[in-house]
Amino acid sequence: MTPRQTRFAWLAAGLLVLGLISFFIVQALRENMVFFYTPTEVRSGEVGTGQYVRIGGLVEPGSLQRQADGVTVHFAITDNGVALPVSYRGILPDLFQEGKGAVAQGHWDGERFTANQVLAKHDENYMPPEAQEALDRHDAKTTTLMMEP
Repeated sequence: MTPRQTRFAWLAAGLLVLGLISFFIVQALRENMVFFYTPTEVRSGEVGTGQYVRIGGLVEPGSLQRQADGVTVHFAITDNGVALPVSYRGILPDLFQEGKGAVAQGHWDGERFTANQVLAKHDENYMPPEAQEALDRHDAKTTTLMMEP
């Protein structure tokens, strides 16, 4: 091999290694990303079945049902437009209440959201920014529709 061919072989090998490292980093980051959606976005088909996501909104009043085993609960999360049924097996946060903000992280199966983590707001003034924006958008649409003649 000539010196030029040797340099080219080392350069090609280096680029190949750099490409493989970049590929593995991107794959690792993609697997660890969790996107936030509102119930309306989930129902409209923006979330595929089996996709790991977060949903947020208000716990629909009257929807909380505790099962006999003491750790399984069913409730609905709403953005004041659409309500999604949620199943969760575990201990709910102390601040979890009907009518209050919550975020559930888990999988959507097309019918029910199965959460493996539920987060509740930490005081009466806090709501995740994405959930607050979704509620504000829905309230603005409702107000506009009510004002039209």
